[in-house]
Amino acid sequence: MKLIYNIRHYFEKHGFDVSSRFADRLGMKTKNVRLFFIYVSFATFGVWFAVYLTLAFWLKLKDLIYTKRTSVFDL
Repeated sequence: MKLIYNIRHYFEKHGFDVSSRFADRLGMKTKNVRLFFIYVSFATFGVWFAVYLTLAFWLKLKDLIYTKRTSVFDL
């Protein structure tokens, strides 16, 4: 259990250090940099969800237009 705690502590320490060093380099607050990354991650998820819905709509539309007819009398 101690090993898992040490690994978690290491990643938390160095993971948060990335945003603080980036904020120091840009001359911003660390809180603003972290919020920016959170907002960007939600925005990119939303974009891919919209692409998924668009593709699903196109496939449904394609199925409605191009139906395979087995004989002439299916019109």
